[in-house]
Amino acid sequence: MHFKARMALPLLIILSILPLRTEARQAGILTLEDAIRLGVENNYGIQISRNLQTQAGNNFSLGNAGFLPALEATANRRESIEDSQFESAGGDSQTNNGARSTSSSAGINLNWTLFDGLRMFAAYDRLETLRDISDETLRLDVENLITDVAMTYFNIIRITEQIRVLENNIEVSLERIQIEETKVEIGSGSEYDLLQAQTDLNADRAALIREENTLTEAKILMNRLLSRDPESDFEVSGDVRVNRLLSREELYNKLMSDNAELSVARMQQEVSRLELKEIRGERYPQILLSSGYTYSRNENDGGFFRLNETTGFSVGLTARINLFNGFDTNRRVQNAQINNKNAELALESQKLALESDFLARYRAYQNSIELVDLEEQNLNNAGETLSIAIERFRLGTISSLEFREAQRTFVAAESRLANAKYDAKVAEAELLRLSGEIDKISAMQP
Repeated sequence: MHFKARMALPLLIILSILPLRTEARQAGILTLEDAIRLGVENNYGIQISRNLQTQAGNNFSLGNAGFLPALEATANRRESIEDSQFESAGGDSQTNNGARSTSSSAGINLNWTLFDGLRMFAAYDRLETLRDISDETLRLDVENLITDVAMTYFNIIRITEQIRVLENNIEVSLERIQIEETKVEIGSGSEYDLLQAQTDLNADRAALIREENTLTEAKILMNRLLSRDPESDFEVSGDVRVNRLLSREELYNKLMSDNAELSVARMQQEVSRLELKEIRGERYPQILLSSGYTYSRNENDGGFFRLNETTGFSVGLTARINLFNGFDTNRRVQNAQINNKNAELALESQKLALESDFLARYRAYQNSIELVDLEEQNLNNAGETLSIAIERFRLGTISSLEFREAQRTFVAAESRLANAKYDAKVAEAELLRLSGEIDKISAMQP
């Protein structure tokens, strides 16, 4: 087709699907990889999760499980001034006024549980599992953050593309007004059609303003995920490209083996089993070792003995067993067994939920790819239709309303394609998250 020179440039812009950027905009580009890195480093929720992980690591120790002895040192000194009077049965008496007495003592004591029904071993394993749960929880939080960052990033790309389409649509509307003005000048047009074209132009500009506001909100959300100033401006790079090669079988196998939520549920079941083991250990006897060294010195100016000093070492073993405590241990064992059963049910429920979510996401992924292919065809058809409409409208063979309809059809096709690609990317990201592969999402973005 042959067009006037002034029409060629806007039309080429319309038919292009790649976003155009100036040098000034390139300076503030935020890549998806950088966004994920900043989010993982700075996000407040991730920082809190890391602190909880550190706490769980600190709790995992032999001392906290009860393996190590307790060693305690004590020291005491006491001074007093007293008046005393003594009278014996034989009539002898003695009076002391202002007699000073001093008492000093020091000691070191060791208490060690040698056997507690193997509860300390169960406690140690439980603390280790809780530490592993904190590790998996951190991984889950990171995966969720990466998903949110990626989806927000792709949404910004989608909105940016939509803004580009609306900007190009405004160029076409301006071209339409120029044609209407030319027709009015030569007497083949009408003021009505010109006013209608100006009204449509204002509607296009209003749509652009609304979309720019949506973009601002999306960027604010991204900055919040990255824990930085909400007013920080940036541009995104690349476009939304759908990965068409995801294997259902491979993703499902990874779901069953690598999913963080499923891993946490398994560990929670193990924790409940170990808690039951700890409570059952209370039914066995305890053997405790105690040892100590003491020093004591007493000085008394008014007593029969001016000085009394002792030192000594002691050691002892204690065995004890709970014979009856009102069936409290039985009650706690029963409740622990119920908790263990609930943990098993929770694990099976989690498996079912994840399998259902996986099947739904994979089906959405397949449908989205089909929609992308369909909307790409629709966009090509709409682009050719708009090209023909521009030429015919310039020649006066179609009405203003027919031209506007072709214009709307093209904009709608662009919008549907951008949404279809975004929906496909959402399904793709969710599948990668479920299978524990969400970190690969940035490698798929140009």
